[in-house]
Order: sequence, then structure tokens, then C-alpha cells
Amino acid sequence: MAPLVIIDSECANLSSIYKAARYVKLEPVISDDPKTISSARALIFPGVGSFAHAASLIRRKKLTESLLEAIGRGKPFLGICLGMQLLFSRSEESSSSSGVENAEGLKAIPGDVKKFPDGLPVPHVGWNKVEPAYEHPLFKGLDKNTNGGAYFYFTHSYYVQPQNSAYILGHTEYGFPFTSAVKKGNLFGVQFHPEKSGPAGLRLLSNFGKIIADEED
Repeated sequence: MAPLVIIDSECANLSSIYKAARYVKLEPVISDDPKTISSARALIFPGVGSFAHAASLIRRKKLTESLLEAIGRGKPFLGICLGMQLLFSRSEESSSSSGVENAEGLKAIPGDVKKFPDGLPVPHVGWNKVEPAYEHPLFKGLDKNTNGGAYFYFTHSYYVQPQNSAYILGHTEYGFPFTSAVKKGNLFGVQFHPEKSGPAGLRLLSNFGKIIADEED
């Protein structure tokens, strides 16, 4: 079985997440090979940029089936920023290059990706607090001395809106409380960038590694 695979969708800063994962001893490899993805013991799906463009690249690279297969088999899976948004059904974000509006995602988590309301500066950039909806191993140790939450680095203009509130793992205040972390089985998603979030981000990645290890026991 392949180790932890960081998925190369051509829409992410792979170097940063790779170095952060290596720092917490997750032993990652970067791949866009469907067979490697299918055989991985766990996956990280980073992403930046346009939803519609990234969705089209995933389909062009023939990654859809292997991604959904890994999710369906319950492998630990972490979507980051756009990588989380692509797990949802559709997005309001359009791509000027593709001419696609309300593009469809992987539909692994029912719900939509919405644009922040008019009046809020976008993108939402910088450090903000993530308040866990409940205690979970992914956020273990991240609520100490932080008044109920830790600060992470964000940069995004769209946010996810799950159909089922049971999938909400954390939220963040930016004009209103938006969903900033999700969970469905062993499928996780975070809107922030743990690889750019200092000690808190490294702790979250380390916690993800412990989730992987627990699955192997």
C-alpha cells in the first residue's frame, strides 16, 4: 500500500504542504496517478484557485473515480482550502477561462460553495479563529489557552455550506459564522491552510497523522 499521498491537481502549492507533512513525519508522496491514489493509505487534497478550473483538471486527469473510491472505502482524507470545496456538490464560482458557472464538484459531501455576501471584503485573508463544533481528534490540543479555538491562516472568497449540519466540524466568524471545517466519516476538510498556520497548523497535520495510524491498528 502506498503511503500518504498528496494529490497533484495542478492547482496547489505542493511544496508547502509537502514540507509541513514531512516536518510532522507523515512521509508523504506527491502524485496524480490514479493507481497510486487508489492504493494510498491516506490522502491530502490541497487546492488554490478557481473551482471550475480545478474541477475540469481533475476530470481531465481522470482522478474522479480514484478519489471517490478512496473516500468510499473510508480512507483518512483531508481536503485543504479549494481541495475541501471540491468535495462539495457545486460552486457559485465561475471560471472566465472555461465559461462554466455553478460548476459541479465531487459530490462527496452534499452542499454548495457560496460567495461571501456583498459588503464583506474579499478575499478573506489572514489569521482567524476556528471554533470546533465539538471535540474531535483532528483538533486535539488546539483549544488550550485560546478561548475555545485556535487561529489559522485563511485566504478565500467562497465558503462551504453543507446541507446537513452534522457535517460541520468547525466554524469561523467573518461577518457571520461560516463553516471552516467539515467531517463525514474519515473525510475531513478545512478552509484554512494548515501548512501556513505555524504551530497550530502543524499540530493539526500531526493529529491527522494520528488518525491515519489509528486506522491501521
